[in-house]
Amino acid sequence: MSEEEIPERYIRFEETAEEVNGSHDMSSAIPIIDFNKLLDLESSKKECAKLGSACRQWGFFQLINHGVPPEVISNFRNDMTEFFKKPLEEKKVYSMEPGNLEGYGQHFVVSENQKLDWADMFYLVLRPKDSRNLRFWPNNPPSFRESIDMYSSEAAKIVSCLLRFVATDMGVEPESLLERFQGQPQSMRMTYYPPCKQADKVVGLSPHVDCAGLTLLLQANDVQGLQIRKDGKWVTVNAVDGAFIVNVGDILEILSNGRYKSIEHRAVVHPTKERMSAAVFHHTCKDATVGPLPELVKKDGEALYSSIGYMDFITRFFAAKLDGRNHLESLKS
Repeated sequence: MSEEEIPERYIRFEETAEEVNGSHDMSSAIPIIDFNKLLDLESSKKECAKLGSACRQWGFFQLINHGVPPEVISNFRNDMTEFFKKPLEEKKVYSMEPGNLEGYGQHFVVSENQKLDWADMFYLVLRPKDSRNLRFWPNNPPSFRESIDMYSSEAAKIVSCLLRFVATDMGVEPESLLERFQGQPQSMRMTYYPPCKQADKVVGLSPHVDCAGLTLLLQANDVQGLQIRKDGKWVTVNAVDGAFIVNVGDILEILSNGRYKSIEHRAVVHPTKERMSAAVFHHTCKDATVGPLPELVKKDGEALYSSIGYMDFITRFFAAKLDGRNHLESLKS
């Protein structure tokens, strides 16, 4: 788009003016966790402590050597790219329906004069499999459904494994944590960020926290754009090639009784290059209670958050409309 063509609804001076910490030291300090070392008996204890520290200090880490077959990632990446390159009319076939997050389109648009993100989004419920609404699952490219299915399975395996180590770090029985994620409820947001000549006037994805337990982010090309809020400033995450970026969501902060941190993050856009990413969110099951794990409350002597049913938690989260950490703060005891 030319300079004059940025529609008024996308211009965001107040957010783009916020301070960004551009120091390379800061961006390279985001912890890197080696999945192989977690699984290796000799190095597991040390790497698990590193994982716990990352969740406490940063709420984010990059996961290398995760073992997802390269062809599973490349097939998914290629099909996602092909979908976003389709004409708007073809993508609109999968448009979200009122009151439903699933499908193609932007979330939380509640008024005609609301500011919009500089992004094209597509959201799907992936697991449990019987919760899939195939009306939103593209038939074209023909391999897309299978690509998403394979990718979903691999992501679920990794997160199930990570949750075991998270439980170990917190000093609770893995089953105590995993039973809350039974059936591994999972959803995904695929996002395409077009280039914008005046990138400093728009925001790719508004600042927000995730309501999930853990989020697994795949940066689908080599264009950076993710920023996290650390000590009041935005820090750019330089994604390691082939790594997943993993972050703690509100649910895991609550379950950990505040040990782990759900951190605000956003996406910025590039002036000349497109960017693409896919975030897979891992939720607790519908009948789970979202509240501090009893073992941790006993250990800490108090619950820092009140307990609430998962469905009520989700309703409240979405009513807050991505409003930073305010929803989480409202649940503090």
